Amino acid sequence: MAHNHAVHSNFGVDYVLTYRFSDTNNVEARDGFTALMQALAQVGLTTEVRNGDNCSLLVFVKVGSEKRFAQEVYRSRVKDWLHGVRAAEPARDTQKTLAGESLTEAERFRIIHHLIVSPRDEGGAGIISKEGQWKNVESIFPLHDHTFNKEWIKQWSTMTLLKPEDLDQIRDRFGEKIAYYFAFTQSYFQFLIFPAAFGFASWAILGSFSPIYALVNGLWCVTFVEYWKRQEVDLGVRWGVKGVTGIQKKRREFQHEKEVRDPVTGETVQVFPASKRLSRQLLQVPFAISAALALGTLIATCFGIEIFLSEVYNGPGQSLLVFLPTGILTVMVPTLTTMLTTAATRLNDYENWETSENYESALTQKIFVLNFITSYLPIFLTAFVYVPFGSLIVPYLDIFSLTARPFASDEKQLQTPKAGFAINPSRLRKQVIYFTVTAQIVNFAMETIMPYVKRRGFSKYKEMKSQQAAKKGGAGPGVTIDDVPEEAEFLKRVRNEAELDVYDVTTDLREMIIQFGYLSLFSVVWPLTPVSFIVNNWIELRSDAVKICVEMQRPAPARADSIGPWLDSLQFLTWLGSITTAALAYLFSNDGLGPDGTPATIKGWALLLTIFFSEHIYLLVRWAVRLAVSKIDSPGMEKERAERFTVRKRYLHDALGHDALDVPPPHVEEHITRESLEEDARQSTLRTQGPQEHFWARQRGWEESAKVGAHLIEKMAPKEGKKER
Repeated sequence: MAHNHAVHSNFGVDYVLTYRFSDTNNVEARDGFTALMQALAQVGLTTEVRNGDNCSLLVFVKVGSEKRFAQEVYRSRVKDWLHGVRAAEPARDTQKTLAGESLTEAERFRIIHHLIVSPRDEGGAGIISKEGQWKNVESIFPLHDHTFNKEWIKQWSTMTLLKPEDLDQIRDRFGEKIAYYFAFTQSYFQFLIFPAAFGFASWAILGSFSPIYALVNGLWCVTFVEYWKRQEVDLGVRWGVKGVTGIQKKRREFQHEKEVRDPVTGETVQVFPASKRLSRQLLQVPFAISAALALGTLIATCFGIEIFLSEVYNGPGQSLLVFLPTGILTVMVPTLTTMLTTAATRLNDYENWETSENYESALTQKIFVLNFITSYLPIFLTAFVYVPFGSLIVPYLDIFSLTARPFASDEKQLQTPKAGFAINPSRLRKQVIYFTVTAQIVNFAMETIMPYVKRRGFSKYKEMKSQQAAKKGGAGPGVTIDDVPEEAEFLKRVRNEAELDVYDVTTDLREMIIQFGYLSLFSVVWPLTPVSFIVNNWIELRSDAVKICVEMQRPAPARADSIGPWLDSLQFLTWLGSITTAALAYLFSNDGLGPDGTPATIKGWALLLTIFFSEHIYLLVRWAVRLAVSKIDSPGMEKERAERFTVRKRYLHDALGHDALDVPPPHVEEHITRESLEEDARQSTLRTQGPQEHFWARQRGWEESAKVGAHLIEKMAPKEGKKER
């Protein structure tokens, strides 16, 4: 019973670091591992080392001194109070502080993660995986609580709607950033109930391209976005993180040009000229144009090929050739998007943002441009190019006859009609159905089912390779050969978790924003769009929970007080939706047939007037003015900064002394002697010890952990490494 409890409680482990040395010589690997052990010990963390897979070590980390950790919690909460995140001043007695407001699991893991990764001048160990001195540190992650995970998934599978308490539970376990994603998806799901019901009624009674549906859908989009902006604030207050983005973390990669004296605080600060950053940001314009041309040309070309093969060519193999453009897009779009994403990241690095928050916000905006093009351009081409100008464009599509020439039996089968061509009025509706139904199902399979299949396949492959090596007699000692029986089950689970991918909540949030765009921009084409989305999102909420618990490493908790720059994307899509919806409702006002490929039937003044009355231009102007004002410093803002700084400085000097912001003293190492070992043995006979106590008693101090790790490196090193030595 005690053994099972220890396993399910993860033996008291807070974090696991994977140290891989397969591509490093023995001396460098040992020195790097010793430095790792010493760095963790200096911030008061206790370590244990065990074998990992494929020339790696597992470093188990837990808090060494609860008293010192309580001080770190107190310092964190005081910092929040000084920055206005907390309304009340924390009690000066650290134990009283923890008693008054209990420590959540997310807060504990966040503070320990801060101790591990924060720079040394901020009191941390400065360990960043795969970077610089720590290039052999492959990952840093907390362990899953499998008991909670099973109960969580079981509970959610039987619920229709999530309650605020369910979101609180996510926040307490995984942090506010992930909780905000689930809160947004849940709010979006609840709001979809009305447009789903109205859309079904509109589809049954009013049909497609209904002006009434367009009006109601536009009002719903604005209402939802404004509601969510309010909801963000309410959740920030509820979770105690309102204004937490004001506590910004400086990026390690930031390169300052000069140091100046802050006129308010009197402190020396590192700065990068705003004018120089602005000049670098102007490169976003040619980047956006280049991305639009590259992706647009590819999509437009495949679009033309698809029209030619499906509506012009009538020779052999047509039913198969129509899938050629889809195959080209499937291969080329991800490749081109990856290249452009790399370019966007490099451009973002070149802009040299000072804080992590500003860096992520700028990168998100660049990625959104790419997602916008790849997600919406095909429908825009159909709605505003093919439908109005089809009869003028199709005669020139014979340039794509090369794609079908090897299969044609007659030259006439490749000739485009010079006159009398009739467009396919249902093409736009079928395209919207594909993106809002079929693509959602495919994305679900790629996101949830494929990782499971890949993980199972990789596990089977490793098992087969081990069996083949064993038959040939060339198999080395297995990683489990030194495992203690009472730890074997636990270590097997940890090794499996170490192989999992890292969860990125931004990816899931981006999917929801793109989905919202289909609803605001094109749902007037097919009013059942919200019905499809409400079903998808109910499943999405649960599948994302399963993905976090089963398919990914447990994410380190991170704080947030909003969904970040994605809120701007929501507002932009809402504004653009008011234009496209009005334009579509006008173009297809003739019983959904559209202009029939002849622009002569379109009255330009009527179309522009429709757009003018539907466009909420004041939203764009208000957004632009608000953004401009937020970038300008003013005497009032400077005065506010001065007053806040005075309050912080007075409090710190009065309450904590002049060294309040100094780095905590280094951890005092315990020297192991014969007398201390005899005393420990005597004390152990006076108390009952379980598997968890045995786990943490096998190595005493970081020095012994370093020695054990060096011995394991020597033992498991590849033959090439031993020859070098």
